[in-house]
Amino acid sequence: MSSQHTGYGLSDEHRAVRQMVREFGENEIEPVAAAYDQSHEYPFEIIEQAAQLDLVAPGAPLEYGGAGMDTLSAAIVTEELWRADPGIGCAIGNNGFSTNVYLLTEYGDEWMCEEWLSKIVDGQAHDAIAVSEAAHGSDVSGIETRARKDGDEWVIDGNKMWISNGTVADVVVVFAKTNPDAGHRGISAFLVPTDRAGVRAEPIDDKLGIHAADLGEMLFDGVRVPEDHLIGEENQGFYYFMESLADGRVTVAAQAVGTMQAALDAAIEYAREREQFGQPIAEFQGVQHMIAEMATKVEVARGMVYRAATAVERGEDDSTRLASMAKLFASERAVEVTDDAIQVHGGAGFVSDFPVERYYRDARITKIYEGTSEIQKNVIADQLL
Repeated sequence: MSSQHTGYGLSDEHRAVRQMVREFGENEIEPVAAAYDQSHEYPFEIIEQAAQLDLVAPGAPLEYGGAGMDTLSAAIVTEELWRADPGIGCAIGNNGFSTNVYLLTEYGDEWMCEEWLSKIVDGQAHDAIAVSEAAHGSDVSGIETRARKDGDEWVIDGNKMWISNGTVADVVVVFAKTNPDAGHRGISAFLVPTDRAGVRAEPIDDKLGIHAADLGEMLFDGVRVPEDHLIGEENQGFYYFMESLADGRVTVAAQAVGTMQAALDAAIEYAREREQFGQPIAEFQGVQHMIAEMATKVEVARGMVYRAATAVERGEDDSTRLASMAKLFASERAVEVTDDAIQVHGGAGFVSDFPVERYYRDARITKIYEGTSEIQKNVIADQLL
């Protein structure tokens, strides 16, 4: 979907996307969000429903069943899904995550997209991307997973940690060292079906938040894949991954904005209904000022996300910096806004009867994955200096 828009204003197409996703969130996600958070169940059925509305991998090309949405539209989809519920929104977004779509469409062979991307977009298959390791999170160049050539096959060995969709994925993009002595210049990417012998996944259950989203440790013990499962060229995986990060960081920034908006909505509703000293607490200036500050943070963060999304879509020179700025600002403010929402609720915000404690827990991850806040500062400073 290609839409014309000026500044932070949205085109009719963008507004239609927002309205469609909001209705889906209100009707299908919000009523069951608390139950999924408590059960830690993965929302298979909701993901299938989302796929029917082109909400799984919304930026995937039309020829593979995707909606071909532009970066701003995809960010709006993410924002609204997380506004409905961060946990379920994360589970939906982890399928056909922008990095995988980019890797497959830009560097993968045609058969990879035809066989796998089309199934992911339809909600019939689940995918993951395996980069991080227990000792190597931000330092991608230090990964220890290895891939060696053996005849016409690649043999992969290593352990990956904190992998979204790790235990439910049907296929995973694995980053491994093919030239261990070359640092980041020796990393390659592989498409690995999880039914291959030697692939094993262990769930990571004790998460702070986003309970409906799957997280796991993935182990690769002598996993063999044909040579055509290499994505792009050998030893180019690190560079491919770096190219995809701006889009991914816009996505996480949009997640943070959606969570902030949900917390703000809840705080406003509660302030209007809760009475103290004979009047709604919304009448107290202290509460009014808190909500005013919350709303300002949400609006500024949203503007930054939309600006960054536009820059990424257009391939602007400053897109990397803007994406990191949006991710840094939105994720940091999301933790502040959700904390304030709990404060507006008082004691009620500290228990699960109200959703704000869930938003607070869920918001925290946005400061960590797709590059920590500290990494974003490094990127921004590097771009400026």
